[in-house]
Amino acid sequence: MTEEAARRDPLVWVLLADRAGGNGQLLSLAEALGWRYERKAMAYNRRNRLPNLLLGASLASVNLATSSPLQPPWPDLVIGASRRSVPVARWIRAQSGGRAKLVHLLHAMAPLDLFDLVITTPQYRLPDRGNVLHLAAPLNRIDALLLREAAARWAPQLADLRRPLHALLVGGNSATHRFDPATARRLGGAASDAVARSGGTLLVSTSPRTPAAAADALADALTCPSFVYRWRPGDANNPYHGFLALADRFIVTADSASQLVEACLTGKPVDVFDLPRRRQPVLRSKEWLWRGSGDAGLFAGGVARLVEWGLLKPPRDFAALHRLLRARGLAGSIGGSPAAAERRPLDDMERAVAAIRGLFAGDPH
Repeated sequence: MTEEAARRDPLVWVLLADRAGGNGQLLSLAEALGWRYERKAMAYNRRNRLPNLLLGASLASVNLATSSPLQPPWPDLVIGASRRSVPVARWIRAQSGGRAKLVHLLHAMAPLDLFDLVITTPQYRLPDRGNVLHLAAPLNRIDALLLREAAARWAPQLADLRRPLHALLVGGNSATHRFDPATARRLGGAASDAVARSGGTLLVSTSPRTPAAAADALADALTCPSFVYRWRPGDANNPYHGFLALADRFIVTADSASQLVEACLTGKPVDVFDLPRRRQPVLRSKEWLWRGSGDAGLFAGGVARLVEWGLLKPPRDFAALHRLLRARGLAGSIGGSPAAAERRPLDDMERAVAAIRGLFAGDPH
């Protein structure tokens, strides 16, 4: 791209936080757009827990001392994700004189009509609206060069392991799931059985959310040949990308949408291991309130309005994501339904990029 062409393209600000999964989706989308973009790392103070409707278009919830500076020239497009970035994105648009367009990923906990485009996936249960793009799966993508480099680095270290290589990608505790030692032992047994049937080796990678006690229980429960990596912060020897590049098939815990999508994008067989769900508050636990599409049943009435206005956050429905991936032939489940026979690759990134570019059709910037 020439310098002159770059100047004609919209300037994008990407609002990053401290969540690897969300940041990965934001940066993958920014790269796919092909426009010039700036990373804005945001840190938040205690006021970030206030409702977004109360915070409004402000920086009241931002720790300015430890965040990236926000100053002119103002962007043409702001891309953020989840609840905390909403007041910041709205403040930036106000500073731009209302010119900056807002694209938001995942969920917002704010009125959906505040955004030019909301890009979401099944587990967030957002209603159908004209500015809401429903994708099949998260937008996490891993650079092909990074995978090639990881493969070259890790292939010699895994060369003596018996194939096929089964990669077990472990998440952990979350708002919707719990990963305790008992569950970890079940996972270890199920993964060992799968490997025993093939005569291969299990590659295990834990994550920041994996409790230490559960990681111990998982390792103790393995009865098959294995190579176990326990996540450590800032570890340059993390083999996760090497596992993605070199494994012949995958097992992914149900709580991790990002790891699940990254495994599916390899084109290798993927199985999901279900985790126990956490008990939810009374209203959020009433599944009948949330069933059906955004335009059917009770959900189309008052509940949908509360979600649309950001006053009510539905419990995440990871099962909906798993069903969709299974129907596309991308993932099955251990001890459950296999993936559909016909494989239909994900086209979510193409759809997201087209929708964003459509916001600027005919716009001279």
